[in-house]
Amino acid sequence: MAKTKEAEKLVGKVTHFFSNIDVAVINLSGSLKEGDEIRIMGGENTDFNQTVDSMQVDHKEVKSAKKGDEVGLKVKEKVREGYNVYKI
Repeated sequence: MAKTKEAEKLVGKVTHFFSNIDVAVINLSGSLKEGDEIRIMGGENTDFNQTVDSMQVDHKEVKSAKKGDEVGLKVKEKVREGYNVYKI
């Protein structure tokens, strides 16, 4: 698996994935805001980048979230529990 670059910072882990709506629940260990570029890595062949277009905390749209929050985030690929989320 590819090594992460030094500029990337671990900001959370996937705790759940809703395949019917392509939404990942991410438990944040750092802050995240709309417009941030993230990279999700895990498993054998999941490694992709995407921009945070919108996210929710407790089913409410938020512009930013902080360490300790659990956010729902629409993702462009299937992810699984335990995958790492990095801010680029």
